[in-house]
Amino acid sequence: MNKISAQMVKELRDKTGAGMMNCKRALESCNGNFDDAVTQLRQKGLMIANKKNSRSTKEGLIESYIHPGSRLGVLIEINCETDFVARRVEFKELAKNLAMQIAASPSVKFITKADIPESIIEEEKRIELGKTDLDSKSQEMKLKIIEGRVEKRLSELTLMDQNFIRDSSISIKELIQNNIALLGENIKLSRFERFTLGEIQ
Repeated sequence: MNKISAQMVKELRDKTGAGMMNCKRALESCNGNFDDAVTQLRQKGLMIANKKNSRSTKEGLIESYIHPGSRLGVLIEINCETDFVARRVEFKELAKNLAMQIAASPSVKFITKADIPESIIEEEKRIELGKTDLDSKSQEMKLKIIEGRVEKRLSELTLMDQNFIRDSSISIKELIQNNIALLGENIKLSRFERFTLGEIQ
């Protein structure tokens, strides 16, 4: 077995947000293979997040981010289960990262795809159906391509589907799941608002 150094454990923790002992165990079980350990921890984080997903989140905090120049700002409400976790530095860092992500993602209007109104989905379909670049395709192929384009557009509108700006190898959904695994509580982003100077909401 490859020797697992403290530096390897620290790098894995920085990458995944998992606890030190979990990182050490993952590296040991993967014989020191960093990428395999990352995959294992993310899968574990997903399982933990799924188990905790139905638990009530009545605590949390309001976080803000003001972009340099003070022409763009974001307010978010992020919730957890207990006041103890709401005061944790990791939870506060997650909140700040989410607010910064929203500021950097002007196309994002919704938290999840489930939040997108049916009228917007139908409008995107109508736009794609009106394009003529697929006229030579069969009807079946045309509908399949349109479905893929609409799904891509909905992902652009959705925060959870964005790549994390500070680590593009994970999505915002995975970032939150990693923190659920780390902090041991369900975490939900409830709402956000982006403010641009001179724009009326």
